[in-house]
Amino acid sequence: MEGVLVTGTAKAGLEGECVRCLEPIREDLEVTFQELFVYDDIRDSEGAEEDDEVSMLQDDLLDLETVLRDAVVLALPFQPLCQDDCPGLCPECGVRLADEPDHTHEAAIDPRWAALTKLEQEPTD
Repeated sequence: MEGVLVTGTAKAGLEGECVRCLEPIREDLEVTFQELFVYDDIRDSEGAEEDDEVSMLQDDLLDLETVLRDAVVLALPFQPLCQDDCPGLCPECGVRLADEPDHTHEAAIDPRWAALTKLEQEPTD
C-alpha cells in the first residue's frame, strides 16, 4: 500500500560499432524492469528526507524515463562485437582481417640493421 509497483518489458534498437573492426552493429535489445513508485502523501507522513533513489508518483502519474534509461544502459554490452570471434583490424595497415583472413606483411626489419639492406652483395666466383 506504499505505492504502485510497475513491472514491464522494453524493446530498443541499438546501433553502434564493433570495438575491434569498427563495422556497424545493429541489434534489438529487450530488457525487463521493476520499480516501486511511492505515493506523495505516504512519504510526507513519514517525514522522510528528499531521496533521489526513490521514485515517486506525481499527481497519480508515473515518469518511466529514468527507469527505462537505467534498465537499457545496464543491459548494453561493455564492448560490442560484430561477432564473438572478430579478428579486428591489421595493426600495420588497418585492413579488416575478417575480409582478408590470409593477410600478411613482410617481416619487419630492425631499424638498427636497415642500413645494411642498402648494401649490395657482390657475387663470389
